[in-house]
Amino acid sequence: MATTKPIKNRIQALKAEFDTLRKGKDSLLVIIDEAEVPENVYNSNAIENSTLTLKETEKILLDMEVVRNVSLREVFEARNLARVIGYLRTKSQETEITREVVLLLHQMLIGGVDDKIAGRFRRPGEYVRVGTHVAPSPEHIERMIESIITEYTSDLSAYFLDKIAKFHLDFETIHPFCDGNGRIGRVLISYQLQRFGFPMIIIRDREKKEYYQSFEDYRDDKNTKTMEKVVSLALMESLHKRITYLKGDKVIRLSEYAKKRGASAPAVTNAARRQNISAFREKGVWKIGESFEYKGASEKLK
Repeated sequence: MATTKPIKNRIQALKAEFDTLRKGKDSLLVIIDEAEVPENVYNSNAIENSTLTLKETEKILLDMEVVRNVSLREVFEARNLARVIGYLRTKSQETEITREVVLLLHQMLIGGVDDKIAGRFRRPGEYVRVGTHVAPSPEHIERMIESIITEYTSDLSAYFLDKIAKFHLDFETIHPFCDGNGRIGRVLISYQLQRFGFPMIIIRDREKKEYYQSFEDYRDDKNTKTMEKVVSLALMESLHKRITYLKGDKVIRLSEYAKKRGASAPAVTNAARRQNISAFREKGVWKIGESFEYKGASEKLK
């Protein structure tokens, strides 16, 4: 499977607008990235069944007291993942993905949580499974990781998003670590996107069902379409958010926007989910630039 031409065209147009608007506004983009870290951390950890709420995650990252007793492990996991995301923003342009980069990111993520497994692949006797999927034996991990990295870096003809989606599917299928595979895999998606000049993305816990389905589709019949859709929608949402702020538009709730425009709230929300309008989420709430021109019934919903 491959990303469709209409989606490619939409991403290309958004990227061109983003590149034009971002000139001289790097400081604003840094602020947006930093403000997004708690939401990124919360969603990635929630996919792994963390009990932390978004508000608790924000407090932990600000060194504020959390009302209920939360496990020390979850506190470290939140802080470590925030550190890894911060590292990506400054280091992703320095080097392509390598075995050493993957291991370093894992050390940063798991260090202090479980030092016995931090920064290394699974060793003989260390087996893992995800649902019904039993990951390859530890003896094959080094070779398989080197193989998918080589395939990713040497393929110059494939569309960048298709390459990233397949790499993520392969990485999670290998499941090279005893713990932290999903979080590292999602971090690597943002690492790869930034090397192509795109912003980081958030794969949200609310989309977990489709995200997990993408792995089943790939393992059953090598279908990459579901993951390509997950990544492309997240990327367009990230671009829409940054373009809106770079334009200096007033940001309002999507529900308020629909009311002001006399538009159907379900139709507008559906268009947002499909990323056919310039809507994005902040703390799980759909928002949009107040001046965005909504075409209503004529809006193309692909």
